[in-house]
Amino acid sequence: MNDLVSIIMPSYNMGNYIERSIQCVLEQTYANWELIIVDDCSTDNTGEVVSQYLTDKRIRYIKNEKNSGAAISRNRAIREAKGKWIAFLDSDDLWMAEKLQKQIRFMESNGYHFSYTNYAEIDINGNRNGITVTGPRKITKTGFFNYCWPGCLTVMYDAESIGLIQIADIKKNNDYAMWLKASRKANCYLLNEELALYRRGRIGSISTNSIKTMIGWHYKLYREAEGESFIQAMFNTGRNMVFGIYKKKRFVKKNG
Repeated sequence: MNDLVSIIMPSYNMGNYIERSIQCVLEQTYANWELIIVDDCSTDNTGEVVSQYLTDKRIRYIKNEKNSGAAISRNRAIREAKGKWIAFLDSDDLWMAEKLQKQIRFMESNGYHFSYTNYAEIDINGNRNGITVTGPRKITKTGFFNYCWPGCLTVMYDAESIGLIQIADIKKNNDYAMWLKASRKANCYLLNEELALYRRGRIGSISTNSIKTMIGWHYKLYREAEGESFIQAMFNTGRNMVFGIYKKKRFVKKNG
């Protein structure tokens, strides 16, 4: 329980949210981490907010030379990572204080190399909306092609076992592209605890887009990132839509 965790945090115009995201990393009970923030040419005050925290040598702030998108930003952060463990936290999401400690203990005690946790949803003001999301206890490669079950903010993998992951430059679903690559090396296991908070409803967030738009992004994932044929990409897109309905019925819970 003393290996370095590299936390991957891409950011673009998140000045209103990134401070709280950084704070939740600083509050972690597991202290051996590095936070790699890749700023994708923000035009707001993101840089000013982050600069307040750079006295902590565990926090690294990198600015892209040009606006490149989340896929390129995540790729860059992962290349810079020095940790055995790779974890992901977007710059508007939050973790519970024991997230890293509990997840590393879960993985080490069971010999797992790839895992995720439950999460709850919050609105743009940080208030819970009563929705919690879980998933299958074990996700195989086939399971990942069925659907993207984990929330990005909950995933952690062992870089020594999985290796360096670099993904195609796709605008959306770039986290899903990473899990598809990782699933070829290891199964993914659920730590059945709510250890993260996902912010829903922000303008520009994937959760605010239409079904038609999301279908197009799924097709691009399979066709461009995975290099599948037209027929195979269409089949997997349809398969994904079916399992998306199943996830909402089986693993998304509305409290109250």
